[in-house]
Amino acid sequence: MTVATTVDMRGYPRGRPGPVSDGTAIEGPYRGHYRETYVFALPGGPLRCKVHEPRSELFRFDRTSFVSEDRLLLDLRGRVSRIPEITVLDEHVLLQGFIEGRTLGRSLAGTLSARHAGQLGQLFGELVALDAGSIGARRLHEPADPPADGDTGAFLGSLITFTEQQVYRLHQDRFGSLFHELGVRAEALDALRGRARAFTGRLFTLVHGDLHRLNFVVDAADDLWTIDWELAVVGDPLYDLATHLHLMRYSPQEAGRTARLWAGAVESVRPECARGWREDLGTLLAYKRVQSVYTDVIRGAIALEQPGAGPLLGRLPVTAHRVREVLSRARVPLGLDAVPSLRRVMGAYARWIQGPASGVSGSAS
Repeated sequence: MTVATTVDMRGYPRGRPGPVSDGTAIEGPYRGHYRETYVFALPGGPLRCKVHEPRSELFRFDRTSFVSEDRLLLDLRGRVSRIPEITVLDEHVLLQGFIEGRTLGRSLAGTLSARHAGQLGQLFGELVALDAGSIGARRLHEPADPPADGDTGAFLGSLITFTEQQVYRLHQDRFGSLFHELGVRAEALDALRGRARAFTGRLFTLVHGDLHRLNFVVDAADDLWTIDWELAVVGDPLYDLATHLHLMRYSPQEAGRTARLWAGAVESVRPECARGWREDLGTLLAYKRVQSVYTDVIRGAIALEQPGAGPLLGRLPVTAHRVREVLSRARVPLGLDAVPSLRRVMGAYARWIQGPASGVSGSAS
């Protein structure tokens, strides 16, 4: 837990839920992919805040750009609507407000209401209004040869390189046999890199990078709030649309409606940021599908290794079904002639578990 983004949790009983000395209750942990979240009320008032604790036992599959999510949110205050408020206790300690409500993940409906669609469009427009020079929050060290502003092909190329080096090749020794049995090869990333070279240039903007159902909260007034900005980057604005469509699993009709919503919102603010979106969106979606295969294959293997999670034979079909689904969605960009059967996927995982496994754990970034 970093001082820059959270309050010190050492005063809490082992960092777990329960009361602290002043009677304040702590809720949590709420577990995400990369961190656990704890929620508590500030003494003497109704305001509730949240703090994050990194989950060191999991690999990190996505590139991060900003040193502190909270300082980025502080920088966005007044420029992006319906985001968590930041309380500054002192120059080193920031607290992020907790948004009361329900996430879209609890809704079975595949479509957004007209109100929420309008607020999503507003978010798209506000993000593209923030160009590369308007974000003051400190960033992590840039790569030696960062993409030039507007070079969308190089931006996608940098994401592909991260997935290739920090997800696939970094864990090749441990998971290589599993990838091989499932027909997953690095060549698919090379083909996508070639397609990226034909991209149309779009000026870079702030990109949330993780706009899925669990990162949208609906409050008591039926307003849509956007949370979890830890994967935000400055880059191709079309990447936000591709990520959103990939993660939301809309019907084809709803996906088309949302794409037009994005285009309309962007064109009304910075038309140059929507250039070539129809031609390039398919390649970005293909990258997201291939990226999901690499990450979900590894996540499935790690989940099966966890002790105390129930009988392995009961968990194997669930993992295999999930992995087969992402393989099916990525069949074309992966170059698969056919999607492996459920039985074949289960067998691949069973053989991997029975074979020698390294003791690698931790973060890939």
